[in-house]
Order: sequence, then structure tokens, then C-alpha cells
Amino acid sequence: MMKKLSSISNNKTSLVLLILALIVGGVGAQAKVRLNTKSGGYLVCVNTKTKVVTYPGKSTCPKGNKKLVLGAKGSKGTKGSAGPIGLTGAPGINATTAITELSVCDGTDDGTVADEKCKIGMTGPGGGLIFFVDYNDQYAGFNYLEAAPKSCEATKPWSSDTSHSLIAVNGWAARAVGSGQANTTAMLANGPTDYVGDVSGAAFYASTLANGVPAGCVTSKDDWFLGSLGEMKLMYDNLQGFGAFDDFYYWSSNETYAPVALHQDFGQGGVGSIQKTFSFRVRPVRVF
Repeated sequence: MMKKLSSISNNKTSLVLLILALIVGGVGAQAKVRLNTKSGGYLVCVNTKTKVVTYPGKSTCPKGNKKLVLGAKGSKGTKGSAGPIGLTGAPGINATTAITELSVCDGTDDGTVADEKCKIGMTGPGGGLIFFVDYNDQYAGFNYLEAAPKSCEATKPWSSDTSHSLIAVNGWAARAVGSGQANTTAMLANGPTDYVGDVSGAAFYASTLANGVPAGCVTSKDDWFLGSLGEMKLMYDNLQGFGAFDDFYYWSSNETYAPVALHQDFGQGGVGSIQKTFSFRVRPVRVF
């Protein structure tokens, strides 16, 4: 901003227009804000006789001068009217539905309520609990392991036969995760009396599990089997506090030699072997 304005020519018409513009634009602001600031404007004085314009740098003009304020901030404009109200949003999901969708899965993309990837602890398609997810795609033929519902658990001997050993279900490889289904198939094929012939054995029980069989069992699937030792250990490790398991021994589908089979201890967490004719818990498994 100029510190001092030089003389303006005697063109009276131009001077009058300048004075009118300055009066309209800035005089009204000086009463409320401090002069000689960006917000308050800058005071100039116009000699009414000589028409010489000066910038005094203060808030008053000498006698015989007209006060003008340059660059004063204008008053705030009126507030505009409110815009139209937006459209109403869609109704939200009620709490019950939301909880169901977060706790149930079927591992498919079929658009159902249970249409989502399964996680450990979720209720699976058979009504039991998911206890293993193949996140790294290590196992061919399945992505999830599901433990049968508590209502389908039973107490059974491993087998009534303690005289024969089935090679297919003993040894290190047969204990692996993903081997339970093949173990059960091998045990069922080795009948009619070996392992499962009296229909009291653990593998036979698991293979015949279906809704209402045994009485009170609630499940929508019938492809259950007796889990391998690796699968039963995952069931114990990953479902701590869930599934209403007993602090007791649960049979696996593995043996060590003719009279003895392996079990997972759901009380202390260890693995043990004991005579096949002992009655322990059976919690079947399925894959999908």
C-alpha cells in the first residue's frame, strides 16, 4: 500500500468518481474495526480546496480534509437458505440377523445367510464347529475341518478286536491331518468283525452318524468319520472353551499295534495309547 499519495490532477470528474467509490466501499467499516489495518482499511485525506490526497497514517484528517477509507472489509452477507433433505437410507440389519451371519458359515458363494468364508469357532454346515482352516492351501480336497455337534457325541470302544493290526491306520503318515477319512474307510473295509463288526466300534459309529442317528443327534450332514490323531489334536488345541467337550479321552482313528489304539486327552492335553476295548468319547469329523 502506498505510504503517501501524490497529487491528483484537477480532473474534477475523475476525482468525484473516486471519492464516491471510496465512500461506498469503505467508510462504513471504520466505526467497528481499527483503521490502517487489512481488515479495517486505510485512511486517506482529500483536501476539499486543492483536491490533494494524503495518507496520514493515523485515524484523523487535518481540518479542511475529507476522510476516506480504502480497502475496508465489507459486511458479512446473509445466510443462504437450507438445501433439500436427502433421501431416506435403507433399513439396517437387526442385531439378531447380524450375529447369525457372523457365527455361521458354509464356505460357499451361494447367496445364503451363511455365505461367507469359515473361521475357527464358527458353526459349520453340519451344525458343528469349525476347528481347522487350510489358509495356506496345503491339503488337497478340502478347506475346512468340522467337529460334530455335542448332541452327536457318543461313548464307544475303539474296536472289539484286539487280535489284529490294520497297517493302514498305524504309523506316522496315518496320523496326519487329512488322513482321518481314509483311516475310517480302511477300518470299515476290514470287517465284518474286525474293528467294526459288532457295530459298537468308534469308526462304525462315526460313519453312520446322521440327523437323528443316534437319537437326539442334530446335524444336516451324513459324511462324518473318525478323525486322525493330528485332526483330534487340532480339535483340542483350537476349540478350547468351545464345543462342550468333556475332560476325558477322545478316540482317534489310529492304532499303535493289535490291542492298542491312540487317543487325545481333552482333560490334560496329552496323547496316549490304551486297549481298544475301553470305552472313550467319540466326536466325529467331516471335511468340506
